[in-house]
Amino acid sequence: MAVHNTFTTAEFKSKVLESNKLVLVDFWAEWCPPCRAMAPILHQVGDEMDSQVDIVKVDIESGVDNANLAGQYEVRSIPNMILFKNGKPVDTLIGAMPKLALEDALKKHL
Repeated sequence: MAVHNTFTTAEFKSKVLESNKLVLVDFWAEWCPPCRAMAPILHQVGDEMDSQVDIVKVDIESGVDNANLAGQYEVRSIPNMILFKNGKPVDTLIGAMPKLALEDALKKHL
């Protein structure tokens, strides 16, 4: 799947909560420069680790469902990336980071 955008709670449930893979959820917004800087890194990691990790992007301003998800997971600053394993949050990564740091964070949970 590499990178998938989600717009509804139902999509989030199927892509994240019901996934049997490690899932990195990127809470972001279009106006956020660090979020935009992370986008190509997320796509690279998504392509390279596709068999092990799914990446789901949630634009916190693209609808009521996404705003509610951000509130539910207590997203206070962006970029805010939450790692889910077996449908449960296992780690939170806040702020932009280099590709290697992101890969290391993911590998800890594989």
